Amino acid sequence: MNNIDTTTPYEKITLGGTICDSGNSKHFKTGDWRSIKPIWITDKCTQCGLCFPVCPEDAIPINSDKKREDFDYDMCKGCGVCAKVCPFKAITME
Repeated sequence: MNNIDTTTPYEKITLGGTICDSGNSKHFKTGDWRSIKPIWITDKCTQCGLCFPVCPEDAIPINSDKKREDFDYDMCKGCGVCAKVCPFKAITME
C-alpha cells in the first residue's frame, strides 16, 4: 500500500485509484468527476438542514449562523443525494 497525500505524483498512486484512508476528499479535489451538478435554488430553500448531513463529501458548507451556503463544487461528485432528500425541491441536478 502506498502512502498517498497531496504531493504524491500520479505515477506513484496504486492502480485503480485505491483509497487508503476514509474521509480524504478534502485533500483531493474530486469535483471534476461529476457528470451532473446540483444547483441550489435559494428562493425555495427553507434552511431545514436535511441536505448537508447526507452529503457523502461534505460539499454543502454551513456558516457560523448555521445556515447552508452554496455547494463546494471542488468536492461535490454530483451523486444527487441532497436533491433526493430536499422536500422543497430547492436542489435540482443539471
